[in-house]
Amino acid sequence: MLVLCFMNREDQKYLLQLARRTLEKHFQDKEILQIESDDLPTSLTEIKGVFVSLFKNEELRGCIGNLKGDQPIFQGVIENSLASALFDPRFEPLTEDELNNVKIEISVIEPMKETPEFQNPKDLLDYLNKNHPGILIKKEAFQATFLPQVWKELTTAEDFLSHLCIKAGLAKDEWKKMDLDIYEYKVNNFKE
Repeated sequence: MLVLCFMNREDQKYLLQLARRTLEKHFQDKEILQIESDDLPTSLTEIKGVFVSLFKNEELRGCIGNLKGDQPIFQGVIENSLASALFDPRFEPLTEDELNNVKIEISVIEPMKETPEFQNPKDLLDYLNKNHPGILIKKEAFQATFLPQVWKELTTAEDFLSHLCIKAGLAKDEWKKMDLDIYEYKVNNFKE
């Protein structure tokens, strides 16, 4: 699995605490946590994509993010923490009673690149089985992504791509036609 470690443990701990404080503040007074970027290390003010995943009893409870950065990392953590808790369409909004039982995971996304050109599905599968990157697939108006952590659940490239196609609203074997745009990316992933 392609996972990077460009942030030190102190930065990671800060972002995890920031995500939790964001959720606590929302339940306390429905306000959005405000942070002054001048007080933060440069590593937290870089412009990168960020996903925030919430887990309750080891089960996904919400996951929202953006692959391409359009704001500083710390701001992405604040916004995506709230979005994961309140707006993931797969789940009911998180309640204040659940907050103490929720674990937070943050994935900071490195720049995406197009996968190499492959002549056939087998070569694509071999490449993905070896590298386990995060993947974004696109075909016309359809697209979906899985973070690299999903390889822990969908352990073969065929399962990974089939489920990703279904998530995008495509037929599960659409990837075999070799007419998808496929992008890969790495993450810096850490959790409580």
